[in-house]
Amino acid sequence: MTLSLFGTDGVRGRVGVEPITPYTILKLGWAIGKYLRNTGQLGNVLIGKDTRLSGYMLESVLEAGLCSAGTDIVLLGPLPTPGIAHLTHTTNAGAGIVISGSHNPYYDNGIKIFSASGDKMNDESLFAIEKIMNESLDCVEAAGLGKASRKDDAREHYIQYCKDTIDSKISLKGLHLVVDCANGAAYDVAPQVFSELGANVTVMHADPDGYNINQECGSTDMRSLQSRVRKEGADLGIAFDGDADRMLMVDELGSEVNGDQLLYILACHRKRIGKHVAGVVGTTLSNLGLEESLQEMGISFVRSQVGDRFVQEKMIEKGWDLGGETSGHIICFDKSTTGDGMVSALEVLVSMRETAQRLSQLASSMKSYPQYAVNIPIKSPQICAIEQHPSVKKAVLETKEKLGLSGRVVLRPSGTEPLFRVLLEGGNRKQLESLTDNLVNVIHEVASE
Repeated sequence: MTLSLFGTDGVRGRVGVEPITPYTILKLGWAIGKYLRNTGQLGNVLIGKDTRLSGYMLESVLEAGLCSAGTDIVLLGPLPTPGIAHLTHTTNAGAGIVISGSHNPYYDNGIKIFSASGDKMNDESLFAIEKIMNESLDCVEAAGLGKASRKDDAREHYIQYCKDTIDSKISLKGLHLVVDCANGAAYDVAPQVFSELGANVTVMHADPDGYNINQECGSTDMRSLQSRVRKEGADLGIAFDGDADRMLMVDELGSEVNGDQLLYILACHRKRIGKHVAGVVGTTLSNLGLEESLQEMGISFVRSQVGDRFVQEKMIEKGWDLGGETSGHIICFDKSTTGDGMVSALEVLVSMRETAQRLSQLASSMKSYPQYAVNIPIKSPQICAIEQHPSVKKAVLETKEKLGLSGRVVLRPSGTEPLFRVLLEGGNRKQLESLTDNLVNVIHEVASE
């Protein structure tokens, strides 16, 4: 079976275009409520969101749909995705729903669903919800309608949880951090966490207006953060995306530290303090240098499909605690139930404290091979299968031969945006650019046939 409504990270799309329309999301809320009732999961459903203008509309229709199915809901307001997952797990809720388009622009939005245990709802449950979506929408009798309430202290609970993930004896006093909140869900939570732990915090892009989420800021555009870190002479910069489940850093020199390097730093930290690190899960996009560096430390490394839910599935399969993506989704199962930008940032800061090393020193200890990536806008669904075209397969084979054993070619459709992604990895940056351009030209030629 194949999920048609839910992609790699929930339901996602442009607001006003299917499936992100009032009626479809209303019916989705109803279907979620009906599924929970059918399976005997009668706890409240928590609903949180990021700072997009469309969040108000989607929150309202989800509320109506869930209540019509007889499900009580609790509105959390703007809160990072991992905060909603945490509260779902710790308040005995039946499920948690996040209204967020993550790293996408304000005119996109989406729905993610967490199970009662605080992790992403599994495919079996999502299939069941999609099946209910095919039924005619109905309503329970008036006496059985759901009720709605608000949890006004949701942020305070999440802030305390984040602080509790590190040793209470550790202070961030003396560290100067520049924190880019992406005008998103972390806009007031992140500065408060770091400040309360003693850091000197310079805050950027923490004034959301419904439209400016991820706009030339956050983990998808780190130029302003890099500039500010240099200008302030700060120890490092931290960039979140719109819903704060991913995080990237900038070192004291103003250089970007990506998710592969952060994952390596966390693995090294755990091994240093005596924790057993059997293995780490990355993705097809993870740098070959991460794999080699971990293996030199005696730590196994495996790759999943791109998408944090696939990373999480592989971690569960392997019984490992650490995994993540180059984009900054990092999952620490011994700390949280899902990817959490705040939690992973704190663990990196603890590593800096305990080793007395700068972020640039910690990051540079990982090998890194040059990568070159191009995103091709998708005009037709057919381009998603274009890698099976004989001309493209031939071009890929020729490219791999030129790259040699230390090179990789990755072609894939994006799971969150209308893009087809092409990535090459190897030893020579100029060669990568040339080979990528040739491959992209072949894809364009085939797409125009």
